[in-house]
Amino acid sequence: MNDRQQLISLLTGVQSSKKSYYTELKKMVIELKKKNMQLEIINDITKSFNIDMSMDEMLKNSMDKLKAIFPVERISLSLCENHKLVLTNVYPAHSLYFPIGFVFPKERSLYWQVIQSLEKIFYQIEEDEDLYVEAAVYNVLGVRSVLLIPLISKGKVIGVLSIGSKEKVVYDEDDLSFFQQFCDQLAVCIENVRLYNEVLTSKKEWEETFRAVSEMIFLVDLEGNILRYNDAANEFFQVDLYKKDICKLLSINPKESPIVEILETKKSVHRRIHIQQRVCELRSYPVLNEKQNMYAVIMYLNDITEKLQIEAQLVQSGKLAAIGEMAAGIAHELNNPLTAILGNAQLLLRSFSKDDRIYKLLFDIYSCGKRCKTIIQNLLTFSRQDEYRFEDCSINDAVEQVLGLIGDQICKQNISIQKRLDASIELIEGNLQQISQVILNLLINAKDALEEMDIPEKIIVIETKSIVEAGEHWVVLSVRDNGKGIEEQHLQEIFNPFFTTKRPGKGTGLGLSVSLGIAEAHGGTIEVVSELGKGSEFILKLPKKK
Repeated sequence: MNDRQQLISLLTGVQSSKKSYYTELKKMVIELKKKNMQLEIINDITKSFNIDMSMDEMLKNSMDKLKAIFPVERISLSLCENHKLVLTNVYPAHSLYFPIGFVFPKERSLYWQVIQSLEKIFYQIEEDEDLYVEAAVYNVLGVRSVLLIPLISKGKVIGVLSIGSKEKVVYDEDDLSFFQQFCDQLAVCIENVRLYNEVLTSKKEWEETFRAVSEMIFLVDLEGNILRYNDAANEFFQVDLYKKDICKLLSINPKESPIVEILETKKSVHRRIHIQQRVCELRSYPVLNEKQNMYAVIMYLNDITEKLQIEAQLVQSGKLAAIGEMAAGIAHELNNPLTAILGNAQLLLRSFSKDDRIYKLLFDIYSCGKRCKTIIQNLLTFSRQDEYRFEDCSINDAVEQVLGLIGDQICKQNISIQKRLDASIELIEGNLQQISQVILNLLINAKDALEEMDIPEKIIVIETKSIVEAGEHWVVLSVRDNGKGIEEQHLQEIFNPFFTTKRPGKGTGLGLSVSLGIAEAHGGTIEVVSELGKGSEFILKLPKKK
């Protein structure tokens, strides 16, 4: 009976149909798995390819999946850069032949042929073939089949993807279509990353520039709230400025806010304001959107205190130079009559004996004339401020020169000057006129401090000596008075330009600032010790000549 059924099945073809059906079904399942894998590969590129993933990681992920459905052993990527084709990535790394960064020549190149034709090329390599530059490489690597596909984005070729196999394979139209889709998606991802990196780089450069600008910059909304600020602003105010009210921060009346003025005029606003005892220049500019509607304000704040001080100092220096020239002119004019007075007085002195009353009168005329000549000579020497040559000089000589200029004036104000000059003091290397200017400033300050005191004895002590500190040899000049002294909170400010404790019209606030500058130019410094109501001591320290 069984033999009969088998015979009927064979005659009717039922067994044959079952076998064909299962064979076709198996093929269909394999094909579906292949399609699913292809879709998964393309989907993975879209999902997993991001700006943090390196190109090597992307190639590895793609090749691991490609190997499941195709006999792929090597994959490489070359990108177009400045009209050159550069090898950028190869996976696996041991299949590298040309170094990364290798520039493909245009002659006899399969890669350039792909770029110029905009068509993919499937090429099978014969042994010892050297028709193309790449063929010799594939022979060394044992690659027998290679598929080269152009990467095209927005109609422009951006590179070439190479897929190699160590056996001679045959790709059907569906396979080639998949590889083209794969490369199209890859090109889009690469171009997106390029664009993102350009934006990221541009943003980073802008932010670094914004932060590095030495002047303070604020981005403020129309309500006056600070949205962004740079490092200079943070350093100046030393507080968290985010969302702070710019008007309160800058002590500006809200009714006079530059934002209000900009909203009305749509133009930039320039002002000069005072913040924390500093003078600042404020420039405000409207920030407009694409529709030319203002949505924020950029404020640029520049501390110009030092600039104004330098400008004022230059003006003051100009005035002093003019006074110096005028004094020199007057001194020269006085020298001529003084020469006649002294000469005639000497001639007349020879005509009388020393016991004669007229002799004493003539001698007084001669002595006063000689003293006037010495004062004029000191004035001329001091006004010669254009001579800034450094040479060996004695600080004692500078003291004598200054005392010869203003010593008598100080004594006439009932102020006693006590000199304690060390005759063995070392020389310094400097400019005598500049050192004299420092001593003059210190003496005038001491005199002014004593003028305001009602004490029985007013004293200025000038002392010179040599000291050794931390292995350094210093020549020291101190000017000490028993005047009104300086308040403790002012001790840190007295060397600032234009800072003065004198009454209006009495001082410019430049004397100590200029003096400190001269001392530092000589490699030295000025120190101060003071107690309110008991007096002050200013100490000029200069390095001795080496």
